[in-house]
Amino acid sequence: MSDTSLTATLPRRLTWRRAVVAALVLGSVGILVAGVAVSTDTLGAGDLFERAVARIDRLLAGPVPDRPAPATIIVETPEDSEEPEPTASPGTSPSPSPVAGGSAGIPTLVPVPTATPQPTPARVPVDFDIVKDHDAVFAHELKDTWCVPAGLQMVLAVLGLGDTSNAFQRELQGRVHEWESYRDAHDGLWGPSAMALALEDYGATGYEVRGYKTRQGALRDAAKAIEKTRSPVILLAWRGAHTWVMTGFRADADPAKFPNAKLSGAYILDPWYPDVSSIWGRSDPPGTFQDNAEMIRNYLPWRRPEGKYPERDGLFIAVVPTVKVGAAR
Repeated sequence: MSDTSLTATLPRRLTWRRAVVAALVLGSVGILVAGVAVSTDTLGAGDLFERAVARIDRLLAGPVPDRPAPATIIVETPEDSEEPEPTASPGTSPSPSPVAGGSAGIPTLVPVPTATPQPTPARVPVDFDIVKDHDAVFAHELKDTWCVPAGLQMVLAVLGLGDTSNAFQRELQGRVHEWESYRDAHDGLWGPSAMALALEDYGATGYEVRGYKTRQGALRDAAKAIEKTRSPVILLAWRGAHTWVMTGFRADADPAKFPNAKLSGAYILDPWYPDVSSIWGRSDPPGTFQDNAEMIRNYLPWRRPEGKYPERDGLFIAVVPTVKVGAAR
């Protein structure tokens, strides 16, 4: 081989090697840039990445199973009916009953003993919350679509049945396919029925999915359940797109004693905090009292874009405890 041919070959080989190295460098830089873009959500890259991951997860899990799920129980509240509530009249004796006997077979009226009237309970304002330290049981959703596992995590933490670690939230999210059903969530993953099933699996038994015609009726029933069971209620806020954990309330009277007690708001744990929503605005710190204006703005009747839910559409939805479990913290 001549010196000329050797000289001509070397640059081509060096050029090829440089091209390979350049491609590797560019690929590495591209991966690095993409990683930074995803982590910082530059131009929505993070959101697109999460959607891609969700699609892959759905593909691997298969179609949303069409299996039975806990039904939504429709709760009638006093304001739902036009019929007046029955009222007792203390001290009123029922009419005496005729009893056979007496002279000439004439019935003798024997008075029925009058029940001792019970004193009417005092109608006084109530400020009630089962949680003393809201920060101790708060969990922020690790991803902007993980409000449910974060909400469930807080309920279980309040009851002493779980913790607020990132690992536990990932565990809850990782098990969602065990509880999902098409009837509960047409697009899969979390619906209120899946929430009740998840709580039951972790020891918080007795939770029901309930629907109400009015917001005040929903809050009053939730308040009664919290008082009775010392357990939180999950409110399906933002038309069913978000979870709020209700731990207490304020009312003009005790709702357990007065069916017409009016609630002025609720104590809420919002897993969205401290993030800001472009639609719903800034979220509030753990345990914030959300007054009626905030409840009207955030706690809205169920309406989902993925389809119809005949037993829920137009109703205020909540996941409500019915038995006392654990110990509130």
